[in-house]
Amino acid sequence: MITVTEATATAGALKRLSDEGVSIWLDDLSRGRIESGNLAELVGTKHVVGVTTNPSIFQAAIGSGKGYEEQLTDLATRGVTVDEAVRMMTTADVRAAADVLRQVYDATGGRDGRVSIEVDPRLAHDTRATIAEAKQLAWLVDRPNVMIKIPATTAGLPAITEVIGLGISVNVTLIFSLERYREVMDAYLAGLEKAAKKGLDLSTIHSVASFFVSRVDSEIDKRLTVLGTDAALALKGRAALANARLAYEAYEEVFSGERWTALGGARANKQRPLWASTGVKDPAYKDTLYVDDLVAPGTVNTMPEATLNATADHGEITGDTVTGGYAQARADLAAVEALGISYDEVVQQLEDEGVAKFAVAWQDLLDAVTKSLNSKGVDAE
Repeated sequence: MITVTEATATAGALKRLSDEGVSIWLDDLSRGRIESGNLAELVGTKHVVGVTTNPSIFQAAIGSGKGYEEQLTDLATRGVTVDEAVRMMTTADVRAAADVLRQVYDATGGRDGRVSIEVDPRLAHDTRATIAEAKQLAWLVDRPNVMIKIPATTAGLPAITEVIGLGISVNVTLIFSLERYREVMDAYLAGLEKAAKKGLDLSTIHSVASFFVSRVDSEIDKRLTVLGTDAALALKGRAALANARLAYEAYEEVFSGERWTALGGARANKQRPLWASTGVKDPAYKDTLYVDDLVAPGTVNTMPEATLNATADHGEITGDTVTGGYAQARADLAAVEALGISYDEVVQQLEDEGVAKFAVAWQDLLDAVTKSLNSKGVDAE
């Protein structure tokens, strides 16, 4: 058990980050983390005020089988389908995590204390099915601090509007491009307007927009390395930060505009930018790069535990590192384009790969659960 003194010493940078207006969320969840008290400990000692999940996270957690044996036996005895089994296990974990974070939710008026669960990634290009799945997940978890994750695909945009319009809080995921991010904010505002027409209390509806960071550098750096010129190599590690900073500029613009003013007057909440994919993938970069250099008020940074621990240990939180860098950010992306690397092509590729990656992880999870159910003498359909 970590003592109060040790917690204060190790979480100094995390406290500074929180004090700068950045909500720290953990990008991971497992039954073992909940039942061992680890999640509660992170909330108490490392300023964690939210949790995000995705199909890859659940595939790693449930695929290991640890902590799920009793429930798997019960599910097998009932003869449920593999899809139902997976949803029963994932929603149980999210429900339990939401209970751990309920005090944070109450203390922050619903701003934090959130736990996200994603719609089936195989539905990413089906608007109606995404809406139906979102409603079902909200009902299954049955906690006010759940957020339903909907991918920012073309089909996902109208689903976001509809689900927000029903009063369900949404985490929009897999955002890579500035154009798509503006479409996401528009979909959120349209959803709030629908909710207002129904007479719903807008103050109870929250949303974050998950803008992915490290994957942008991974793809663009790869192309810069192939070019190999001094000019190209000098731009490595700059595109992702530039992209995210310009996303925050767009956020400031949209949520200070005339359309927002009317909704804000009705006690609506701004859709906060959430920095996702903040684990550094290139060992040449500092492991807290996408935390230290993306500090801005009213944002969320969801971190894998390794990044959370690195930030606690040696993060360099020096204040706002976003709003003063818009001109340089535009220059960096323009320089990448000038070298023949298409921004539009890169971000579309990353969106397509993101959807495909989650679909593969989900299928791997289904296969693992099918094997577990069958091992208990039940044929999973």
